[in-house]
Amino acid sequence: MTILPLYAAPQFTERVIDWTWHAFGDGLPRAFFQSIVEHSLTPDALPLTFVAVEGERLLGTVGLWRCDLIARQDLFPWLASLYVDESARGQGLAGRLQQHVQAYARQAGYTELHLWSACRDFYERYGWQYIGDGLEYPDKTVHLYRYSL
Repeated sequence: MTILPLYAAPQFTERVIDWTWHAFGDGLPRAFFQSIVEHSLTPDALPLTFVAVEGERLLGTVGLWRCDLIARQDLFPWLASLYVDESARGQGLAGRLQQHVQAYARQAGYTELHLWSACRDFYERYGWQYIGDGLEYPDKTVHLYRYSL
């Protein structure tokens, strides 16, 4: 299994767009996710999308974004759109994808990462610190987390 930037494996772009749209779309158009993913195809610029692959099989994806919660633009950068294919779940891939983004962000000079989640008790087990609740547009309460690098 290898984790690499999507710009190094662009053949997975359409599947990553579909995964993120279906997993996180909640009424948003596919074009919204298409725009984010396609803009992440520029090497070494945010947003970035990483993919976990085994041969020609796509296992998971995660992003490093400038902003993932419009109501909290004071927080930067964000680990976003973490998704693991159902067939690859339960094997520690979610943790490995997080570690990859953390290492990349640390090397890029960032001192912390942020994320939001609609659920509790998942990210805490990976060392993320709950810092309060936020508001996802238009009226969804979400949980905010920080990871010190």
